[in-house]
Amino acid sequence: MTSDRFLVTGALGCIGAWTVKRLVDEGTPVWAYDLGSSRHRLQLIMDDAALSRVNFLSGDITDFDAFERAVADNGITHIVHLAAFQVPFVRADPVLGAKVNLVGMAVVLEAAKRHMDQVTGLVYASSAAVYGPPGMGFQTSSLYGVHKQAKEGMARIYSQDYGLHAIGLRPHTVYGPARDQGMTSTPTKAMLAAAIGRPYQITFGGTVVMEHADDMAAVFIQSARARAERAAAYDVGGNIVTVEEIVSAINAAAPEMAGKITYNPTPLPVSASPDEGPLQGLLGAIRWRPLGEGVRQTIEHFREAVRKGRIDVERAIA
Repeated sequence: MTSDRFLVTGALGCIGAWTVKRLVDEGTPVWAYDLGSSRHRLQLIMDDAALSRVNFLSGDITDFDAFERAVADNGITHIVHLAAFQVPFVRADPVLGAKVNLVGMAVVLEAAKRHMDQVTGLVYASSAAVYGPPGMGFQTSSLYGVHKQAKEGMARIYSQDYGLHAIGLRPHTVYGPARDQGMTSTPTKAMLAAAIGRPYQITFGGTVVMEHADDMAAVFIQSARARAERAAAYDVGGNIVTVEEIVSAINAAAPEMAGKITYNPTPLPVSASPDEGPLQGLLGAIRWRPLGEGVRQTIEHFREAVRKGRIDVERAIA
């Protein structure tokens, strides 16, 4: 048991769900803050007994008063800020995307600042999308990436002006059960397709950094507990692989699908050359499960979820 009390924004998303699961498994009180109502991702990776130990709060990340009350009234000591619009949703509605991503970040930072005597750790999701294609450095090619760059800048100013030292993490291609939306979700959808015997094409090629969602959740929790002395945003590591290698791993786990899982060779417009050294300097060694192990576990999890009726396949694969 621990005296930590975690609040996870965007808790109904993929990394959010795995973060909640890990905290419940270790016996840490956790509050799930999200405007959504569907718990399908949590239900995919947690049983009903575990779900009953989650404190659910319905709240808009842009509503400062509601969020501050959630922090103050529940004695929150650590915040994991994951609520955000991803690339396709920002592109579809840039105004709402900016509100959620930028105003939401301001709400979290300001609430944490006002309760610095209580909140001892804050970590937020940046993204590898802050980078452009290989060789372009910190020149993102999307509005979403611009938002993430701005979030890093906001955290730096709160550190400079108020001594609030938030940690940002930059995932690249998160995969695993519950990863069912976003530009880099199609490798996971290909694993689900393989689990049910359905052909599927991954929407991109090239080289990516594959990070299992459970491993990523562990890094977010560790980072929230780290005693940062300054605000910083960190690349995170993982398995640097080609999409062809992902397909090979799927074929190894589901040999009957050989030739039925394909990919579009066009690479993502995001560099896949993370420097994990600084993050390891903060947290120590980080274990990322090997790609083959993670793909096999994901396919097995999907097969079991289908058998038990704990996944809406059409919703997850759409």
